[in-house]
Amino acid sequence: MDQPGTDERLLLDLLNSTPVIGGQPTDELSDASAGHAWLTAHGRPAGDAAWRRLRDARDALQGVVRGDVSADDLAPFVRAASYRAGFSDGRVTWSLTAPAADEAAAAAVLAWDAVQSSMPGRLRPCANPDCRLFLLDRSKPNSARWCSMASCGNRMKARRHYERTRGRDDAS
Repeated sequence: MDQPGTDERLLLDLLNSTPVIGGQPTDELSDASAGHAWLTAHGRPAGDAAWRRLRDARDALQGVVRGDVSADDLAPFVRAASYRAGFSDGRVTWSLTAPAADEAAAAAVLAWDAVQSSMPGRLRPCANPDCRLFLLDRSKPNSARWCSMASCGNRMKARRHYERTRGRDDAS
């Protein structure tokens, strides 16, 4: 790891682990087996305690990003975490030190903090009220509203068009 808290992919994957599929909310961390597989796929220590802690961190992070809870709710996930500096190939390297059960949750919260510091206001929920995904807006004008233009963006634009044209048809 080059800089502390730079694991944006872990953060986005965690935030987006509760997608709506076929109109039904799902949870990629719904049980211990799924949680262990998710942690392993993301190169993190897997175990029941790590899965439960990660799920709690995800719920808190989603609440913070949606503005439903205070960022202070994230404090318990980084309490036992620290970064250790090392030196490799002529460069300073950083490694997260945390109990195995807290490591993935702490890494996600630290990534959230890094995103908030380096790109304030760019991590947000999708503007489609039927979607439960999040996006990190990297556009220059900071105007992205949907997790995907192909799905949510198109759906929302079609919905607005239908509502506009239906209003005109009703007035005739």
